Amino acid sequence: MAGSDAIVVGTGPNGLAAGVILARAGLRVEIHESAPDFGGGLRSKTLFDRDVVHDMCSAVHPLAAAGRFFREFDLPSRGVELCQPEIAYGHPLDGGRAGLAYRSLDRTCQGLGVDGPRYRRFMLPLIERSQGVVDALFSDQRRLPTDPAALRALPSRILSEGTALARHAFRSEEARAMLAGIAGHSIGRLPSLSAGAIILLLGHLAHTTGWPLPQGGSVRIAGALVEDFLSHGGILHTGSPIDDIRELADARAVLLDMGPRGFLDLAAEWMPPGYVRALRSYRYGPAVAKVDFLVSEPIPWANSELRRAGTVHVCGDQATVYASETAVTRGIIPDQPYVLLSEPMVADPGRGLPGKRPVWAYCHVPNGNPVDPTELIRRQIERFAPGFTDTVLASHSTTAPEFAKYNANYVGGDIAAGAVDLRQLLARPVPRWNPYRTPLSGVYLCSAATPPGPGVHGMCGYFAAKSVLRNEFGIREMPSLAPDEERRQ
Repeated sequence: MAGSDAIVVGTGPNGLAAGVILARAGLRVEIHESAPDFGGGLRSKTLFDRDVVHDMCSAVHPLAAAGRFFREFDLPSRGVELCQPEIAYGHPLDGGRAGLAYRSLDRTCQGLGVDGPRYRRFMLPLIERSQGVVDALFSDQRRLPTDPAALRALPSRILSEGTALARHAFRSEEARAMLAGIAGHSIGRLPSLSAGAIILLLGHLAHTTGWPLPQGGSVRIAGALVEDFLSHGGILHTGSPIDDIRELADARAVLLDMGPRGFLDLAAEWMPPGYVRALRSYRYGPAVAKVDFLVSEPIPWANSELRRAGTVHVCGDQATVYASETAVTRGIIPDQPYVLLSEPMVADPGRGLPGKRPVWAYCHVPNGNPVDPTELIRRQIERFAPGFTDTVLASHSTTAPEFAKYNANYVGGDIAAGAVDLRQLLARPVPRWNPYRTPLSGVYLCSAATPPGPGVHGMCGYFAAKSVLRNEFGIREMPSLAPDEERRQ
């Protein structure tokens, strides 16, 4: 490691984003990954057939299309096609009904009947200033947004969907359920203000840049980042665990794509007691437990329009979603869990084979709970897609503890790298003006446990790298992320 300007530990999207930025700034950068393959939450594998690709963690990527880092990095120009389903997400209800978020706002409003005009008024101001909304919600929380006008639409809407008012904001079950399904992405008690913000973000993106799936699997995003990093002189080590912060002492700057618990394991004895106590008080939220299915035909949804949805929230009406998510935070596994499902071949037909289709699905469970989710998830899908069970050729489950073993940042199976509530969004991981910079000289955090939090957006790595360039190397201008061919033109 001698001779490196900077060392990054971890190859999740934030670690790779940080590595790309530092390498493009002309620094000598190494990345170390403990796993044998890179990507963190972006890994994809073949489980049952060598020609059928399953995403192991994240599958659908609205922020890879909309977020600032990936806007500038420009995945499509690097050969990563972001496949767009006609329906961004759907939400089945009993009796063959469903709420459907088409890419077209007009068509969505038409389908919502009496709630159509109200839904339009709710979404349109966000859609019209979409980039400003995304950048405001995915900031480092230390500077005013570049588009202050984008903030005007946020407070009232967060209150209307993030509090008890959400039960009365819309009249139809379809509209209420659609937004409750998005709220479930917060993986915590509902309703909540943090979930209200997620509804605004993901809800309006369904009608702008969409909820795309990368052609060939999520690993293609990681592959594009690694390719760029290596092309700018970066060095990548896989199967290279770091067990002690002293192993990195020769580097001028260290960026850790790891959460508080991993950082404590690495360096607790070298840090001030107050900072250690603050990290130990960091809270983790509910977990996910996942099943990968191999099925023989498209999911036979009772509402046939759902067969065009890239993402489906399989979780019942608003009241059921709120009750099940709140139960999980109290350590209870609900009978009707929140299930998030994606059938990739809806948007990316090359992901499988005729008669062999991947289905990605997880449910929320209490942190660390070892329950096998297969029956919970199968039963919930069958409820809204009668005959689904008969299509299943094979399945592979991943329990919450197995997720934690698969990725050390998923403590107890918490894929958000920490509870997503208002307090931990505003002070993540600890109350500190520069949340990326630690008390150890030259050592920075860049994981989803720092602002702006979870999601495949790379912005935690972006802001951490920006801080490193300024504070450790005196570089105040961020390097361009545009593909090299474009920069030469």
